Amino acid sequence: MQFITTSILLLSVAACGGGGGSTPDTNTGNGNNGGNNNGNGGDETPVVKQVTLSTNQVTLASNGIMSKFTVTSEKDWQISQLPTWLKASVEQADGATSAVTVELTAQVNHLSASRSSDIKITNADDEKTLSVTQAAFAYQMPVNTDSMRDITATEITELMGTGFNIGNSMEAVGGETAWGNPQISTDLIDAIKAAGFKSIRLPVSWSQFSDESNYTIKTAWLDRVEEVVAYALSQDLYVMLNMHWDGGWLQPTYDDENVANHRLALMWTQIANRFEKYDDKLLFAGTNEVMVEGDYGTPTAEYYTVQNGFNQTFVTTVRATGGRNAVRHLIFQGFNTNIDHTVNFVAIPDDVVSNKMLLEVHFYDPYEFTLKNDSTAVQWGQNATDSSKTAGWGNESHIDTQFSRMYNNFYQQGLGLILGEFGAFARRNVAEHEAYRHDWHRHVTQTALAQKLVPFYWDNGDVNDLGFALFNRHTAAQIEPSLIKIVTDTE
Repeated sequence: MQFITTSILLLSVAACGGGGGSTPDTNTGNGNNGGNNNGNGGDETPVVKQVTLSTNQVTLASNGIMSKFTVTSEKDWQISQLPTWLKASVEQADGATSAVTVELTAQVNHLSASRSSDIKITNADDEKTLSVTQAAFAYQMPVNTDSMRDITATEITELMGTGFNIGNSMEAVGGETAWGNPQISTDLIDAIKAAGFKSIRLPVSWSQFSDESNYTIKTAWLDRVEEVVAYALSQDLYVMLNMHWDGGWLQPTYDDENVANHRLALMWTQIANRFEKYDDKLLFAGTNEVMVEGDYGTPTAEYYTVQNGFNQTFVTTVRATGGRNAVRHLIFQGFNTNIDHTVNFVAIPDDVVSNKMLLEVHFYDPYEFTLKNDSTAVQWGQNATDSSKTAGWGNESHIDTQFSRMYNNFYQQGLGLILGEFGAFARRNVAEHEAYRHDWHRHVTQTALAQKLVPFYWDNGDVNDLGFALFNRHTAAQIEPSLIKIVTDTE
């Protein structure tokens, strides 16, 4: 369940006081403090400290784009009568002369009708009413089903075959070629298709090419991403377009939640609008491996609740753009794309259409064999001849169990399944490693397909030791033809 945000600034002002408490009347000579006619003297009228609002009405968008408003107390104050769909970041505070900021957040509204509630901001002397209205869900442009087939999420996965990540390119910090790969070429895309892949996953960083003050993505970068997407689609490939790490600003904490959702909604509105014209072979994927930086443990309730909220913001934002996006297949992720965390903690986003969502996880088990640079685990699986050279876990039965959990928990409930990344790097200086690496990729690919996950091989373009490249990206030539046949299931 996700909250969307607006900010309320409580400004302190001195209210007008009553009369009374004059200095002694030296003209009368009676010694009484003046100000009344009965001679009792000394009474003071209390100073009323008002709550003053700059506006008495706030309107929230349905999809989470933030608005800011100013409101107002010098005495201790509190907020009350919040409805269940609305919360405040601060519900009470001590009186002060300095400003206090309160963020009102509402659950995403999927309803075709707006909703309203009056909340109270009070101190000991005064009470003000703030009327809060949240807009109804509405399409920004009319729904357009042209070139959008009436197929479900599970049906489209049957058509996507096996996939290929063009990694470490469009998400590279510093630009497309900053991590050593050349610009993505039409020759590379042609080679990917010719090798037997039917789908491409395109990891993209957007923030480094946007205005930090308003998150507006530069037109030149949208043009370049579209150039790659359009060519791949023209070659009859499915394309999975995502927001990939993007500088790590999607931290799933309550402190970061409101700003992150605001930013996510603004950016996906731009992306969705730019690519709305393309048919249903283009799929959007909202985020990538969201986690609290450096914390690979089991997520707290705070972490997975906020991350689930990011998924909801993505889905609702894209749907609201309308057009073909109203019925486009959308991909959301489990926490850090970890299968265990996904099974235990994922919340399926609400959607205004049925059977158009896919769930993404990644797989690199066992870590010691697939990713750990200094590992001695160079053998894997039932064909291993020396247990001391294995990771000691993560064999065939583990893969079978993990993928069947995805099938049983999600595919059977109508969700399409995406294995968005998998791979084991090459140990080119260890002769015996290659056969076991082939065994691992073969079992992952075949088991994924059997359990209805679309497998996307992770290729980072690195042709050296500990790299993942299947192609030389400068020439588009295959460098691992045997492994390509394995991960395309065409042996």
